[in-house]
Amino acid sequence: MNPEYLLKGNIIKALITLALPIMGTAFMQMANQIVDMIWIGRLGSDSVASIGTAGFFVWLSMSIIALVQVGTEVKIAQNLGAGRVSQAKQFAGTALYMAAAFGVAYGLFLILTKQELIGFFRLGAAKVESDAVSYLVIMATGMLFSFLNPVISSMFNGAGLSRLPFKVNGIGILTNIILDPIFIFVFGLGVRGAAMATVISQILVTCIFIFMLKHGRLFKSFALLQPFSVDIFKQIFSLGFPVASQRNLFTIFSILIAKVIASFGPDAIAAQKIGVQIESITYMTAQGFAAALSAFVGQNFGAGQYDRVKKGTLKAGQIMTMYGVGTTLLLYVFSEPLIRIFVREASTVAIGAGYLKIIAFSQMFMCIEMTFSGCFNALGKPIYPAVVSIIFTGLRIPFAYLLSKPAWLGLEGVWWAMSGSSIIKGLIMLAMVALLFRYGVPKEEPQLGTGPE
Repeated sequence: MNPEYLLKGNIIKALITLALPIMGTAFMQMANQIVDMIWIGRLGSDSVASIGTAGFFVWLSMSIIALVQVGTEVKIAQNLGAGRVSQAKQFAGTALYMAAAFGVAYGLFLILTKQELIGFFRLGAAKVESDAVSYLVIMATGMLFSFLNPVISSMFNGAGLSRLPFKVNGIGILTNIILDPIFIFVFGLGVRGAAMATVISQILVTCIFIFMLKHGRLFKSFALLQPFSVDIFKQIFSLGFPVASQRNLFTIFSILIAKVIASFGPDAIAAQKIGVQIESITYMTAQGFAAALSAFVGQNFGAGQYDRVKKGTLKAGQIMTMYGVGTTLLLYVFSEPLIRIFVREASTVAIGAGYLKIIAFSQMFMCIEMTFSGCFNALGKPIYPAVVSIIFTGLRIPFAYLLSKPAWLGLEGVWWAMSGSSIIKGLIMLAMVALLFRYGVPKEEPQLGTGPE
């Protein structure tokens, strides 16, 4: 229940052992999204644009999930690191209630406001708008499961059992990959078929997770219907709120930038959507490593091993910096061939290749920012990376509007606004980590419980 490899022995080995399954899950999700995009790309750029537009609100759900996901992983890691298993169970039980409630509420919101949400973009093409609405409604019906799955995964990750959610999510992703062409082409459902395949796979993953929880794969004995704790709710919420606010605002900022991009036409929307999918080889890996670092730091923080917290954070930063350099070279050198995997329209390929070349310069700094945020989250200080992200991501909006003017850089000005802000965020996070360890890790006890059991 409290894997020794996190608390003793080689730090790099411990980080990689924990991170690989989480990163593997991220890569499988990326592969799934890429396969989705390849199939949808065969329907044309309009279909890609419709999913790209509706996808912003699906992406927003991941931000809301952070309200529960971050605090759950941190508190389970801290309590297990300190040997308080019963408190870890209480956090898991309350987290399930929170995930279910937020998932149902957000799904209803999407269904009730679908026309207004898609209409905001003023896409100007009736077919694109119609497909976007259909995709959004179908995805909304599966929000309960989309919220539960990451939260349950975070429970296992916090316990150091990252291989289990890797396997379960892998089953769901494989199911989605198989169902995609069947629903899209065989059944002739197009964009709606892609959404249906995703929802079915999410339901399957939830069922497997529930089975595992009931049969003691996380805790030896665990009742799914635990008593709801208002105090635990507050602790989870307080840790998750800064991160959720950061991610929500990031998504909102992205939506506003997408509106600028939309003024350049559907090809620009499709190119950026494809570019973001390709760029996910960086940010999804960094997210996975940040989650692993959060569990590592959380357990060692709970166990009072503060020097190990520092060493683990610095080694994680070194690993991801090297990875970021590699993805910079990949995106810049192979920008056009990567875009051609998804679409063949010359205008879309040209725009997408330009996006990748410019965004490539920010990849190392993105890795630094995201990885180090895992340390601050685990120490109960998520507000610091959240503030940095909110301020400098928000600055993308005025710079995107300014630089995209015809007298300046046009569409490429939007790409430079995005890339530049990521570089600045990475540099600031690097300075913040240096200050954190210069003055020492804050020696605080977890809020719940007084000692090991």
